[in-house]
Amino acid sequence: MVNTLAPETTERARGARSARPPVEVRRRTGPRPRRRQVAVAYLFLAPTLLFFAVFLILPLGFALLLSMSRWAGFDLGDIDPVGLDNFTGLFAKGSTFLAPILTNTLLFALGTVALALAGSVLVATCIDKLRFQGLWRTLYFLPIVTTVVAVGNVWKYMYEPGGLVNGVLNALGLGSVAFLQDPDTALPSVVVVQAWASLGSAILVLTAGLKSIPESYYEAAALDGAGPVTVFWRITLPLLRPSLLFVCITQFLTGLQSFALIIVMTKGGPGDATNVAALEMYRQAFSYGDWGVASAAAFVLFVVVLVVTLVQLWIFRGKGEDA
Repeated sequence: MVNTLAPETTERARGARSARPPVEVRRRTGPRPRRRQVAVAYLFLAPTLLFFAVFLILPLGFALLLSMSRWAGFDLGDIDPVGLDNFTGLFAKGSTFLAPILTNTLLFALGTVALALAGSVLVATCIDKLRFQGLWRTLYFLPIVTTVVAVGNVWKYMYEPGGLVNGVLNALGLGSVAFLQDPDTALPSVVVVQAWASLGSAILVLTAGLKSIPESYYEAAALDGAGPVTVFWRITLPLLRPSLLFVCITQFLTGLQSFALIIVMTKGGPGDATNVAALEMYRQAFSYGDWGVASAAAFVLFVVVLVVTLVQLWIFRGKGEDA
């Protein structure tokens, strides 16, 4: 058969075939660099994985063991397995864990979310219309960088009968209120402080969300004659939905795990009016020496937090947002 290809093309094809390594060589040498890269990657990840195992996996396993045991917290040889008795005791008749402790926890988290979300939306919307926005965001963020002990003690004195809050009420002709001493007002009073202290982070998220809304939407609404209220409800809030969901879920999780502010302001009192799950875990472990019940309560709270997180993922996916 006559070769119809040009001589140069034939020579290039022969050179390419001769330069290509045999199939056996490629198959034998290909996986080695890949395995080497994986080994190097795990070598760099080893410190993080070790830290993760020592400070998370091992304590989690030990807490699971304690949740099904009776232990006073001293000698590991005194761990006495009791099965699910600690869990059944938490929800047994006459137990205060389900009501009022777990109920207080959920009410505290819901109240914090409601106040913080409403306040942060209002403040972020106002800041977005003002000059020196960085200054205002910094001022509202200051409670975040202030220690919880300082915040709790300041508000505790403000709630006193002779404090600032009752002074304002008396100036308005209203009587004094025993905010932290009355079981009916103690929990809402702490909720207000928690919401106020968490406004800063929510405002930062929402102001960033407001900046991401295209200005063309507001210009089109102005051309159509839409008022400020209509623009807020029909444009701002719908387009701010991802930021609102993030703030809502993070605030709710923070409220479920709140501990320091309550122990500073009320220590769970009066009675169990402000006692929450995290504070009860602390009491069971360090005050009563019952680490088994404390660990069981911790796992119940973990389940609640996990359910809220799964609901968060479901909401984001259901709304077509990236979580």
